[in-house]
Amino acid sequence: MTTDKARKHAVRARMSKTGERYAAARRNVVADDVPTGLLALPPRVADPGMTDAAIEKGTGSGWDEWFRSLDAWGASDRSHTDIARYVRDEREVDGWWAQAVTVGYERARGLRAVHQTSRGFEVSVSKVVGVPPALVWEAFLDPTRRASWLEAGVLGERRRAGAVGRSATFNVPADGSRVTVAIDPRDEGRATVTVTHLALADATEVEQSRAAWRKRLGRLGGLFAKDA
Repeated sequence: MTTDKARKHAVRARMSKTGERYAAARRNVVADDVPTGLLALPPRVADPGMTDAAIEKGTGSGWDEWFRSLDAWGASDRSHTDIARYVRDEREVDGWWAQAVTVGYERARGLRAVHQTSRGFEVSVSKVVGVPPALVWEAFLDPTRRASWLEAGVLGERRRAGAVGRSATFNVPADGSRVTVAIDPRDEGRATVTVTHLALADATEVEQSRAAWRKRLGRLGGLFAKDA
């Protein structure tokens, strides 16, 4: 093991070479001294959002191994993009799984809250309704039909639209956030409606939006039940 004096010298040498701050340089020097599997792990601030079995199946490594590796690399001082690029390029993990590792690490280390993305906070709410997608689209896109189940002013200008069964995006005038609506066909002439509210300010707004859209989609389902 490296002595304390020698380690300090190694840290400052690394700082000079890499431009890292002292804490980051020391972490990397210590990681070189101690086998990765023996590095002590700090407690997780939050659940990473995916089971250990799932992340190991998808990436070949479990969460503890990822946390040790990323801690040693200095991920807590890096941006989301830097971490994802490192996981993808240096660890040769597929892009989707690289994002999963990055988000899970950020959550566990307190760098990202649940429901938080690089664009802000977001939440999705889904409901199955007993009519085909075309009728659900009409309930969203026709102003008269929409007024029968959705409060005035909730959805503003339609930003982007796809074909029926795909998606449409709306501005939310009240706060500048966005709502994406996806409507997909199911069996027996039914449809799944998924509303994703994007660019929310914080976790409190996530819960408020979740509750509001559950009520709204409940009214939407009730609207079709009356028509049946």
